[in-house]
Amino acid sequence: MTKTPKLLLPSAAFLGLTKKQSVSYKDARAVIIPFGLETSVSYGGGTAKGPAAMIKASHQVELFDDQLWREPYKDIGIVTLKEPKIATPLPKALDQLEGLVAGVLKDNKFPFVFGGEHSITPGAIRPFAKKYKDLTILQFDAHADLRDGYDGQHYSHAAAMRRCLDHKNVSLVSVGIRNISAEEIPFLEANKKRITIHWARDMKRWNAAQIVKSLKGKNIYLTFDIDGFDASMIPATGTPEPGGMFWNDAIEIITAAAKVSTIVGADVNELAPQKGMHACDFLAAKLAYKILSLALRP
Repeated sequence: MTKTPKLLLPSAAFLGLTKKQSVSYKDARAVIIPFGLETSVSYGGGTAKGPAAMIKASHQVELFDDQLWREPYKDIGIVTLKEPKIATPLPKALDQLEGLVAGVLKDNKFPFVFGGEHSITPGAIRPFAKKYKDLTILQFDAHADLRDGYDGQHYSHAAAMRRCLDHKNVSLVSVGIRNISAEEIPFLEANKKRITIHWARDMKRWNAAQIVKSLKGKNIYLTFDIDGFDASMIPATGTPEPGGMFWNDAIEIITAAAKVSTIVGADVNELAPQKGMHACDFLAAKLAYKILSLALRP
């Protein structure tokens, strides 16, 4: 970026750090980009409030990580952008997000987008697709998102991965999928060399090392639609699905991926906060901290 972007004060930002605990934009390694896009949701709404709810809940996240046996924020340095007024219509919003992510990447920092609906990912991925000759998306999700548009919207959340795969240098490894439409099957079958799906129905036979084997040495963009978790864990999302992952299932895979690949950026999306369900906001916030901690561990 040509100048320091507008940041939230540390006490109001992700993790709610004190001034002494916080860093400047210049010294930060990771930048949180709140982007509460809500344009193409097709069932439950509320994703516009997702980023703010994640940031608020993150103030309750314990900074010490018992898996890594340290306080990872000290190794990382995290700042949070002020959420912009999101442009309309949807294609312009994605152009806007692309610009924000590109600026963070240009400054050699780790962009982490807090959504918003899953249609954020095709906008966020563009600077990475330009920067890296080969890029793999590691998708955690209940839905394949391989439709070529939905309800007349080319960039619908239901087409998120299809739009990412418009970039010929991008491949996809999807985890937890348990919902796919008949119209997506021809595209999936025609692109088997670029798309690998680990179906939720096979979860009992999953092996994290095998799932990430194809990611070895690759640059990875991690996108986590929180409906990838079982609906009993995360009802506060637009399209909750039974039969999904639980916390340890997901963290084991992210941990394995971080060991064999380079995670270059990430997003967490589709949180639709509901009154009285602060546990869902907290889960999304803790997930974001965990992803950062594993991706940028020393």
